[in-house]
Amino acid sequence: MSTPVVLISEKEIQVRVAELAAQISEDYADAGELVMVGVLKGAFVFLADLSRKLTIPRTIEFIAVSSYGSGSELTGAVRLVMDVRGSVEDKHVLIVEDIVDTGHTLKYLSGILESHRPASIRTAALVRKAERAEVEVSVDYLGFDIGNEWVVGYGLDNAEQNRTLPYIGVVEPGH
Repeated sequence: MSTPVVLISEKEIQVRVAELAAQISEDYADAGELVMVGVLKGAFVFLADLSRKLTIPRTIEFIAVSSYGSGSELTGAVRLVMDVRGSVEDKHVLIVEDIVDTGHTLKYLSGILESHRPASIRTAALVRKAERAEVEVSVDYLGFDIGNEWVVGYGLDNAEQNRTLPYIGVVEPGH
């Protein structure tokens, strides 16, 4: 497997995560407890760093989905693998996602979590491929817009490889 080419450095990520945490902390300063819902597996690094930088009360839940398709081609069909374990009813929810590509997953997750009757739902995403959008979804707290590169690192993977890189790098799919 070839070494990824750095697209977004570790320092750039840390600065942006701190900025997002400051904005989220300000926006939820008077809201009581925030429930951060991390989307497994990819969001775990972003979720951990973001949650540690918040200055407001928060709890963490996880949700897992599976996208149908093979390799780098997705069909847009998504299914729930694991729902949140705790109640989010009447609570403020922040979905924390690693990447928004076509938008199908985030739209699906928003619908699932809306069915739990939260007080509000907002979204945070580390990266977004705006040019790949197939459905309209709102990203309230966005780290970075990127092109259509295949990215790894900081939670993002290529066949389960390179998730733990401290930066976001570009690789060729399947390499």
